[in-house]
Amino acid sequence: MSARRIIEDIFTKPTVFRRKDVLYPEYIPSYLPHREKQLKKLAEIFRNLILNPGEVSQRALVVGDIGTGKTVTTRSFGKELKGIAKAKNIDLKYIHINCHKDRTLYEVVIDIAKQAEVPIPSRGFSAQEVFEYFLKYLERNRSYALIALDEFNYFIETAGNDAVYFLIRIYDENPEQVKRINYIFIVRNLSTLYKLDTATYSYLIKNIVEFKPYTSSELIDILKMRSEEAFHPGSIDDKVIKYIADLEGYDRGGSGNARVAIETLLLAGEAADQEGSKTITLEHVRRARGLLSSDIVNISDSLYYLNLHELLLLKSIINVLKKIKTPYTTMGSVEKEYMHLCSIYGYTHRKHTQVYEYIMNMSKMGIIETRPSGKGTRGRTTLIGIGEVPLEPLEQKIDELLKVKSDTR
Repeated sequence: MSARRIIEDIFTKPTVFRRKDVLYPEYIPSYLPHREKQLKKLAEIFRNLILNPGEVSQRALVVGDIGTGKTVTTRSFGKELKGIAKAKNIDLKYIHINCHKDRTLYEVVIDIAKQAEVPIPSRGFSAQEVFEYFLKYLERNRSYALIALDEFNYFIETAGNDAVYFLIRIYDENPEQVKRINYIFIVRNLSTLYKLDTATYSYLIKNIVEFKPYTSSELIDILKMRSEEAFHPGSIDDKVIKYIADLEGYDRGGSGNARVAIETLLLAGEAADQEGSKTITLEHVRRARGLLSSDIVNISDSLYYLNLHELLLLKSIINVLKKIKTPYTTMGSVEKEYMHLCSIYGYTHRKHTQVYEYIMNMSKMGIIETRPSGKGTRGRTTLIGIGEVPLEPLEQKIDELLKVKSDTR
């Protein structure tokens, strides 16, 4: 069979999917089952932003574990609130910052300015100057901003108390100023907030919106809704959906993580396609779960925010660990493999200082593990590992992202 025929057969073979993107992490559905309570609370908190804009700088603290719907609910709320404001002739900008991607105060304020379409050069200004320019831009245009800082725990750890204080206490010196900036802080838990000083902590801890893990029955509703959009009619039945929901439901001993449940649905659909099945069976779900762990899903979210060289480094770590078959490897071995991969991909490798910074960043993000070398290792170095995450599926996801980032360059 010719190469062309092989490729064309793949393009034309039947599939259970109608819209695969519905099962991707970045998809925002029009309806959010079992998050009505949280949407109502957010609406109550930011009621004044619509009824009496500028009267007060409001904030909310969204708290919940991974996969409990924090990000998708906040994004949906921001989108709808912006539309409501527009209908009332209020220029409200909803800005969503992921603090995994934007790791410093400078990166955060630059991204805020870009999303608000403020014409600021990306070089030559300090973070404080950029933010002041952003404030003046809102004043000139009589605009308002609702800024969501997602993974805010990570920003606290990386940027520190002073950076947090700078962002949130902007109106302290000018209490009579029109309050044009409002915040939603999104965190996994409250533990990191205890590292802040008393004044900053007290400011943040008000207006908590809690997201609890999903139960099995709640996950059934979510998976049914996604399935109707994602698959062709008749491709999946209720017993398969219930099986996935029971595996992951918090009341059944699971983590209550909707992301894991939805990822299972996606992988089960792909398994059905691979064998040419018109329906998704329990066996396809079992095969999907064999490729999947909650750690893979959680890390996958973070992978989207890594730059190309961080992805190459992560692939290098996997290559070395697979080769030596030990839980940890040395910084030197990783760096050597990284330089080899850079030559294969056609990129100029980064120097040691930058490589070390990338490694430490991925460690803080929870993607890799690092520890100092001990007895049995010549000299002092950093040991690097990847915990209990299966290496093969993780490498597949990295390869997909490397292809996307290479294509966009």
